Amino acid sequence: MSQDGAQGRYAGRSVANGRYQLRDLLGEGGMASVHLAYDSVLDRRVAIKTLHTELGREQAFRERFRREAQAVAKLTHTNIVSVFDTGEDSLDGTTTPYIVMEYVEGQPLGAVLEADVRQYGAMPADKALRITADVLAALEISHDEGLVHRDIKPGNVMMTKRNVVKVMDFGIARAMQSGVTSMTQTGMVVGTPQYLSPEQALGRGVDARSDLYSVGIMLFQLVTGRLPFDADSPLAIAYAHVQEEPVAPSSINRALPPAVDALVARALRKNPNERFPNAAAMRDECLRVAQSLHAAAPNIVPGAHTPSGAGVASAVFPPVDTASPAPASGSVQTPYQPNPYGTPSPPPGPAPQHQAYGYPHQGGYQTPAAYAPQQGAPTPPPYTLQPQHTPPAGDRPGGGRRRTAIVAGSVVAAIAVIGGLVAAFSMTEEDSGGGTAGGSTAAGGEAGAPASQAAGYRGPDTSKVIEDTECTEPTESYNDPDKIKVPDFTFKNIDSVKKCLQAAGWQYVSKDVDENTYGDDTVMEQYPTADTDVDPEDMPKFVLKVSTGNPA
Repeated sequence: MSQDGAQGRYAGRSVANGRYQLRDLLGEGGMASVHLAYDSVLDRRVAIKTLHTELGREQAFRERFRREAQAVAKLTHTNIVSVFDTGEDSLDGTTTPYIVMEYVEGQPLGAVLEADVRQYGAMPADKALRITADVLAALEISHDEGLVHRDIKPGNVMMTKRNVVKVMDFGIARAMQSGVTSMTQTGMVVGTPQYLSPEQALGRGVDARSDLYSVGIMLFQLVTGRLPFDADSPLAIAYAHVQEEPVAPSSINRALPPAVDALVARALRKNPNERFPNAAAMRDECLRVAQSLHAAAPNIVPGAHTPSGAGVASAVFPPVDTASPAPASGSVQTPYQPNPYGTPSPPPGPAPQHQAYGYPHQGGYQTPAAYAPQQGAPTPPPYTLQPQHTPPAGDRPGGGRRRTAIVAGSVVAAIAVIGGLVAAFSMTEEDSGGGTAGGSTAAGGEAGAPASQAAGYRGPDTSKVIEDTECTEPTESYNDPDKIKVPDFTFKNIDSVKKCLQAAGWQYVSKDVDENTYGDDTVMEQYPTADTDVDPEDMPKFVLKVSTGNPA
């Protein structure tokens, strides 16, 4: 539907019993439309995101969407788009979920980058680093609340008219992973392949470090004007995230110092344990590097190449007969006038418009407040993304058996990527627990018991608790009145989870899992997963995976 047509369609419409009057259509995507609206109760402008019809039909999704919106509404920070309200209403005779957000006058970061690419070939490094630091400040708040964004990209980062960074769409990606059948049938996917972490591509559990990988991809794009991995198909892109090493940003933009290369390289480690331990540590490094830079124009290398993953993928999968997209940037066109915190003037012609909010970018980027650098945790030992195989000595010289082993390894890796994509793109729950409920304790011993503290150990956070009433007075299933929904124990302290389970008389087993992002005694995964419908007269035994606080 055209924008004009959609504006006419929603003219005079309202939601929440007339409180929010829909006005201009600000943007429309595959999953939702965003409208400028008027809040008649508080006499203010707001932005309302309405989910498309096929999503509104799914009762399970509407409930998950509501819960995620409530969680996001608790996030209060300058760099986060505020959520004011959420609900459901009938539009065109169909139940439509909506979310009421802070109205941001500005444009997405993608539009800001496009203007810089046209003028300089890429975004000036100091500006890119400070914007990235503000994105990380927003993620620091959300990660502290146990909320992983899962879809960080320039399209989900806003720049206001005063150049304040605003991250939006927290919780949307997680809500989309609630098993919505109509989304699967219509081919809708969660996340953006170009920004997926390797663990997302492989269908593994996702935590805060996955967001840091996506931020690293975004920073690479800002300072070079192009993506580190791009190809003709989502599969080839995902394969590159898992198998290919990105080039150094300075090989594309010669003006970048080694410190930027090192920062990006650490964020893009395949092993999450080798990335920055948390958003705060990565933010401190961004600000430190930005402070050390001398303002200089981007110096883009014409025709610089970035890995695509298409070479190996085409040997395993039929190639896509589609022309490769043109490079995102070329040589520098306009001399850069050093201005450590300024935003370059837009090139001649119409100003780029925000695809969601429709306001041109104005003004210069403001200097962030002073900060105190913090020393990051030591890098834990790596793990392998897939089983590694060393061929026998007779196969090592360039013989046919070695080439066969390489091709076989590529096939195995590609199959793993396919499995991950099926899991990620079919809306399955990424944070689900696994295993069976056999035995009194799972392998690894009873979680919560004192564990030997390794280098990089992170202690428990006893503030993240679950109330006993979540177990003794569980939510009734929306699909079967005789069943209940499983509470969400993830990211809660194990002691409070045990009390909740014991209060309801539910059985459980637990096992240790090494990770140092959320801290000792934090429940990382559960089975059955949250929101699963279960019979209270025949409760399954819960399996809980609990952090030791030690690096993996």
